[in-house]
Amino acid sequence: MAAKILAAFKQQMSALTLVPSDGGRFEIVVDGETIYSKLQTATFPDEDAILAQLRELVQPTV
Repeated sequence: MAAKILAAFKQQMSALTLVPSDGGRFEIVVDGETIYSKLQTATFPDEDAILAQLRELVQPTV
């Protein structure tokens, strides 16, 4: 997923940090806001849905 995020948003990003963890944790946090948490949903994220969420954050519709 990190490769897809980088490919789609490399011009809009100042940093991408991968933080290893345990216990089934997989979270995506943008500017301090959690936009996805596997611990909350109990499922792995749909990559297309995450990319759509990120697009909305980067280029919000008016």
